[in-house]
Amino acid sequence: MRIIRTDSDDPDFRYLVSMLDEKLEEINGADHSFYSQFNLLDKIRNVVLVYDHEKVISCGAFKKFDEDTIEIKRMFTEPMYRGRGMAGLVIDELESWAKESGYSKAILETSIKLESSIKLYNKKGFSRINNYGQYKDDLSSICFMKNIRSGK
Repeated sequence: MRIIRTDSDDPDFRYLVSMLDEKLEEINGADHSFYSQFNLLDKIRNVVLVYDHEKVISCGAFKKFDEDTIEIKRMFTEPMYRGRGMAGLVIDELESWAKESGYSKAILETSIKLESSIKLYNKKGFSRINNYGQYKDDLSSICFMKNIRSGK
């Protein structure tokens, strides 16, 4: 496995995100347009990709949320590579990059329907928090936070 840091202009990232968007549209149905407005790819400077030889298989990104906090976005792993720890590698690399950049917290949102994602975030030390920002009153969202300096 090879892990690289890049940005949202990377064609391999855009390829995986197109598959992610298809999956999310299937899951979210009529609500997809609400969520898609918060998942634009313009100017994301912090993208992590995982490769199996030359094939891109997993991705994730973060954006600055506030001076101390990043928001993890656009997590996706090719279906045939799920359950092998690829998303965990992405999260670890995103956290390392965020710490190097001076951040101490990470937050994220996912769908209550994505049970495997919820299990992953719990396993990686994220704790459930009240829904934030645009997800505040959204009953189909679940939000998490982790102190990436201490790991709690």
